[in-house]
This record gives sequence, C-alpha cells and structure tokens, in this order.
Amino acid sequence: MTDFSSVKGKVVIVTGAADGLGEAIAQCYAENGIRVVVTDINSGKGQQAVEQIKARGGEASFFQADVSSEQEITGMIDYAVATYGRLDGLVNNAGIAAPNRPLHEYSAEEFDRITSVDLKGVFLGMKYGVEAILRSKSSGGFIVNIASLAGILGNSSMGLYTSSKHGVVGLTKSAALDYAPYNITVNAICPGTFRTSIWGQAPEEVIQEFATIISPNGKLGDPREIAHLALFLASDLARYISGAAIPVDAGAGAGKLTPTKWEHPEILQ
Repeated sequence: MTDFSSVKGKVVIVTGAADGLGEAIAQCYAENGIRVVVTDINSGKGQQAVEQIKARGGEASFFQADVSSEQEITGMIDYAVATYGRLDGLVNNAGIAAPNRPLHEYSAEEFDRITSVDLKGVFLGMKYGVEAILRSKSSGGFIVNIASLAGILGNSSMGLYTSSKHGVVGLTKSAALDYAPYNITVNAICPGTFRTSIWGQAPEEVIQEFATIISPNGKLGDPREIAHLALFLASDLARYISGAAIPVDAGAGAGKLTPTKWEHPEILQ
C-alpha cells in the first residue's frame, strides 16, 4: 500500500476550494492529515467545505479571499501562518472561465478580468506562498498550480483562458528552477473536462453527449482523480518531480482521435 504519511501535519492553502476540484483536493488533503486553509471568494460555500472536512475528522479553517487582490493574498498567507504556525504548501486552484468567442471580439476589460484571476492570482499566490514556505523552513515544501489542458494546447474561441493557462504553465516551469535548490517542488496539473458544479442543472444526456465528443474515453473526469494526484505531489513520494505540467484528460491532449473500424472487433466479445 502506498504510504502518504509524509504529508501528515503539513499546513497547506487551497484556493478556490469551496467546490469543484479545489474542494476535492482540500478534502483529500484533510483525510490524509494535512491541515488545510480553505480559501474562496464565496464565504458560504467555503465554510460549508470546512464543516464537511471537520465532520470527517479533518482539520481545516476558512479564509475569504479574492486571488486577484494582492492585499487579500497576503492576508490569506498571514492567516495560515498565524493559525498554524507555518506554511508547507499551496494549491493555486482558483480560476474563472471566459466566454467562447474569436480573439478580436474580446474586450480589453475582459482580458484584464480573466488574467487578473487566472494568471495574476497564481503569480501572487506563488510569490507570497514561496516566501512563507521558505521562512517556515519546510522540509517538503511544494506548490501545485491547477492549470488546464488549455495550458498545453491551443483552443479556438478560448484565447484569453488559453493564454492565461499557458502563462500558469510557464510560471510553474520557471519557479521550479528558482526553488529547486531550496527543496520546494513546483508542478502544474492540467485537467481536461471534469464533472463539477460548472455543469449546473444541465441534463445528464447533454453532459454525456458532450463527454462523448470531448473525451477519448467518452467520460468526464472525477474530481478525486485530480485530488489524488495533488496528494501525491504534496508527498515525499514526489520530491524528484518538479517543473512538470501533468495532463489528466483521458488522453485528450495526446493528439487527434481518428475514428477507425477494427479488422477484428470480435476480440471485444
């Protein structure tokens, strides 16, 4: 059995952790003994996420923060250190989507809004998070940035989101080199399409139809798959992994899926 005991007692901030991938990561971390600071702009859902963690025996607290605000990011970091005495890791998960449209139809205001959260927010988290991890003299410091498959592939009608996520991957790779001498790992997870609250009240048949189109295996991802990878990257099992942009996408980023007919389909019977 894989041993994740090395993460027990670490103090980690997870941004955008009120629901979706961030919530799954925060819950997985707490279940394995990590003390989690759940941060989100939505205080109601954030507090609920903390209560769920505590109900399952984990340790967590909530801090409301807009990651595009430098003042609120520094407040978030200060809160974690004041509450738990140190900081060992940070998961930059908070992000927002942009409407799908060709590049020339985006406004400058939309550019500023998307990049302020999806790129600047990650930069600010890394900047002040690394400083706190260094001051804490963590023996297993780490940063995990939740990028996207759009961070390693181009996407039509998604210029702002794609460019922001490419920027996150670039920050990840550069920071991995900056802090390798100080035993801090920096990695990015690049999710494909997952089953989260982003689907809202969409009918199941619509979700399944989209999954068939977008995913090579015809399925949406389970947020726990991202959480398990984030746990691995937080552990001593992954101390030699840094600067990686890891796709979790059922193979969508591997290339174009070309429909073919098997010569011997009977093997499936």
